Amino acid sequence: MHEISVVVAVARKTWGIGINNALPWKLPSDMKRFREITTGTTDATKQNAVIMGRNTWESIPAKFRPLPGRLNVVLTRNAQLAAELEASSPQVLAASSLNDALSKLPSATIEHVFAIGGASVYSDALRHPACHRAYVTLVDGDFDCDAFFPSTLKQLGFVETEALGTQRENDIDFHFATYERTHEELQYLALIQRILDDGIQKGDRTGTGTLSLFGAQMRFSLRDDVFPLLTTKRVFWKGVAEELLWFISGNTNAKTLQDKGIKIWDGNGSREYLDSIGLVHREEGDLGPVYGFQWRHFGAKYIDMHTDYTGQGHDQLADVIYKIKHTPNDRRIILSAWNPADLGIMALPPCHMFCQFYVADGELSCQVSCTAFPDSK
Repeated sequence: MHEISVVVAVARKTWGIGINNALPWKLPSDMKRFREITTGTTDATKQNAVIMGRNTWESIPAKFRPLPGRLNVVLTRNAQLAAELEASSPQVLAASSLNDALSKLPSATIEHVFAIGGASVYSDALRHPACHRAYVTLVDGDFDCDAFFPSTLKQLGFVETEALGTQRENDIDFHFATYERTHEELQYLALIQRILDDGIQKGDRTGTGTLSLFGAQMRFSLRDDVFPLLTTKRVFWKGVAEELLWFISGNTNAKTLQDKGIKIWDGNGSREYLDSIGLVHREEGDLGPVYGFQWRHFGAKYIDMHTDYTGQGHDQLADVIYKIKHTPNDRRIILSAWNPADLGIMALPPCHMFCQFYVADGELSCQVSCTAFPDSK
């Protein structure tokens, strides 16, 4: 799949991009840069593609359509218009969506792909996993706009990698900048660095102490079977997978994992530890109503790790799966491991405590609330 770059000029104050389907300013240097970026190739046998919405296409003066030296891709769901567009020039391609456009581009003859507007096309491009760069013209001044760029870029993990000096044309100041989105997993390393640099020192039950920040956020795309491996050390993947399956089963017995060579709960299930937190009556290895119990039996009275809880409490996980499949517009598709009534009898309160799911456009999103600390060692 081709990578996508965004090319846009915005009003710095409001991130406005247009008024009445036209640019709010006249900046010849910006148009020159746009042309240079969207036509430049390293392979003389190839050309670039520019993807735009119908309104953006119609905003281009007829004498300049299609934009020369580029394959012009117009997004429209109007079948008649699509046929007319493709019949008008071999340099025009119609597609129903951004993904449809990318699938239709001939890889043998297209080098770069640029999203050039309008707002909905920018929005789709910025959230697409193939989008890694944005060429932005930041325009100073007050401008009336009725169309706006959908993001400040930094919200989606882009960082400014180049900023050229301020220029002035037609009494308007502006400058060119380039933003790039680094590999998503680098968000984790950046967050760890923030914690180390700016974290608040707090004591804890171990005497080691922690550094923490409140309200940090990371965003990851799970499209195309990609899974973020958020760690700075070698990962025991079997342990990750087996623990998740252990949660899903509602199991609270640390020995189930021990028998598979997974020791991550040994410390919290030890006789010494359970006694230290007042659970002297608890059998060694019995972790109490931790994650899986809350997922599958929320509200049930916890007896011990041997009790059969079938049909007891609320099966949150089954409820989440049902809602995703049958009532996807539900705004309360929630899975919680945080049960205040049971915290005192858990070997360890939950760190990843709350999940909320959201279904839109055939895709599933998940927000996880958790407490995370860098390894104190």
